[in-house]
Amino acid sequence: MAVQARSLDRLVVAGYFPMGTSSTLVWLVIVLAVVAANLPFVVQRFFLLGQRMASKPWWLYLLEMLLLYVLVGTLARWVEARLGQVHEQGMAFYVITGSLFLLFAFPGLVYRHLVKRQRGTRAMMEQRLP
Repeated sequence: MAVQARSLDRLVVAGYFPMGTSSTLVWLVIVLAVVAANLPFVVQRFFLLGQRMASKPWWLYLLEMLLLYVLVGTLARWVEARLGQVHEQGMAFYVITGSLFLLFAFPGLVYRHLVKRQRGTRAMMEQRLP
């Protein structure tokens, strides 16, 4: 893994990836956080690997979101280390970023539990009508 990370670092520094600027890297992490926050609601498998489920329990959504939050946070810390000095963060930082991650997940939550359910209810009602 360390060899792979070093080779990726060389490719980024050499300019093979167009994400060389700090602004681009920061926006890439933000976009990745939005996608990762919505992923548990879009995919009905546990962490993209398990068997497809008709409906996940609420604690499974939270577990997936926690794991993805840690994954995105680790990537963000790596990006921060690549850009300069890593700053130590206190509890307030993790509370704020966790709240932002939950806020980013709102569109997926609405889609999964309101829009899909409304479509299913509408189709059921149309079948009942003569």
